[in-house]
Amino acid sequence: MLDHLPLRVLDLDALDIDWYDERAVAQLAAELGERRRVDPSEPALVGVAARRLTNAAGPVLEQLALTLADGPAPWCAGSPTDLPRVLASAEHAPGATRVLLELLEVSPRRDVVDGLLLESLAYSMLLAGPEFRRWRSATPASEPAAVADPVLLARDGGRLSVTINRPERHNAWGRQVRDGFLDALELAELDDGIVEVVVRGAGPSYCSGGDLDEFGTAADVVSAHQVRMARSGALAVTRLRERLGDALRFELHGLCIGAGIEVPAAAGRVVADPTTRFRLPELGLGLVPGAGGTVTLPRRIGRWRTAWMALTDAYVDAATALEWGLVDEVR
Repeated sequence: MLDHLPLRVLDLDALDIDWYDERAVAQLAAELGERRRVDPSEPALVGVAARRLTNAAGPVLEQLALTLADGPAPWCAGSPTDLPRVLASAEHAPGATRVLLELLEVSPRRDVVDGLLLESLAYSMLLAGPEFRRWRSATPASEPAAVADPVLLARDGGRLSVTINRPERHNAWGRQVRDGFLDALELAELDDGIVEVVVRGAGPSYCSGGDLDEFGTAADVVSAHQVRMARSGALAVTRLRERLGDALRFELHGLCIGAGIEVPAAAGRVVADPTTRFRLPELGLGLVPGAGGTVTLPRRIGRWRTAWMALTDAYVDAATALEWGLVDEVR
């Protein structure tokens, strides 16, 4: 039934192994790693376990794309009850699922710029693919409305406050919002007198993610890739963080979907309201996170929990985000 999917389920409870036998665990881990090195086209493995796993299983869990079990960080996320959602995502968008898991495996081994480059190339390729075209045909786009003041700036001495200002659309990350945000960060990067930057969102949410009406509207996928790299919010935040560190702070609330967490995750400090909820919905569109999420989130929560978020399309609440390290403070 699963032969056509880009992933396979590995029943960890059924393995004939003593998890406290270090030699046996190392041998199994080596075998799993060699499997992917010999044939990178092999389906990724999703481990499932009903019993609680311990750190002793870590070398094996390291080789898996995701483990659905109660067990050690950063490998384990969710539970076996999430498996139907994971399989449904892979069934709905097998191509995007494969690309997602490949990115999450490779990106943490690269620096941020290389990771963003790989993500952008993959995202642009998927824009030309059948899974995204199917979603776009079923979800006709409207003409994006002009936004009068997409980003508001206020300066108090060395502190620059940046407020995304499209509350009627939950601050959807459209071109105008993106460009206003990048202009604000460029100002902070060029002005040494700015020693603190705080980014917030107006209205009920920080950011509901990319403006769906703009998805796939670039003239061609090559142009889309070039723009994505030249106007990368995650890259701009990464560069400014090198100077400001924790003084580059995002204060999040409400919905933080897609770009609404992919970009803030690059910051030195992320603060969330207790009601904040996070989500990565891109596989449902036949895409992967395209605002830096395959780079910024794994650096905070690991590639396995990032995969869980994308494959289940589940919300992560503020308390869990704090436990995982997706945010640094809840207040």
